Amino acid sequence: MSNASDVQKYIAELIGTFVLVFMGCGSAVLAGENADYVGVAFAFGLSVLVMVYAIGTISGCHINPAVSISMFAAGKMKAKDTIAYVIMQCTGAVIAATLLYAVALGKPGYSLVNGLGQNGYDTAYGGFSMVSAFAAEVILTFIFLLVIFGSTSERAPKGFAGISIGLSLVLIHLVGIPVTGTSVNPARSLGPAVVVGGTALSQLWLFWVAPIIGGLFAALIWRLFK
Repeated sequence: MSNASDVQKYIAELIGTFVLVFMGCGSAVLAGENADYVGVAFAFGLSVLVMVYAIGTISGCHINPAVSISMFAAGKMKAKDTIAYVIMQCTGAVIAATLLYAVALGKPGYSLVNGLGQNGYDTAYGGFSMVSAFAAEVILTFIFLLVIFGSTSERAPKGFAGISIGLSLVLIHLVGIPVTGTSVNPARSLGPAVVVGGTALSQLWLFWVAPIIGGLFAALIWRLFK
């Protein structure tokens, strides 16, 4: 990892997740009609890309509980750090969603009815069933974690991990946005759901369980490649 202290790592994870949620969800909430699926996909992907280079040398730039839990399962993290990372990631996501809502309120006519970039399924989002949404989140998170494991491997070219990881998230969003709005990140889903409440909060379980399963499966498969 790095020579950074535990506190520095944890704060870095909070900041990184804040940036991901504020910029990613913000592209959908604030840019509105000026940002289509492609624009939102790139906003999330570029957020991860730039944060890899901003905080990657400090914390590894997980900014995603599914990533931290998968790394723990792969033997790359201690339990103490995994728990702390997840807590700080969730905290950063909630802060980002809260401030995003505060900014959005400055636009006449905006209300939470318009959404805050929350994830969902069935009638709450794009009409895809719960089963389809669950399967999509497992598969997409699995792909995302495989890219992360491969890009950060000792055998991978140095200095390019941020590019491959960021672009893979763009690709994942291009497929996942119509289905669930794309989570592959429990903290990213938690932030908006806490602020919006209601259905977003009641459906939040799927965006924790499915990405974690996908991440654990990726950790299992990656062990076979080692």
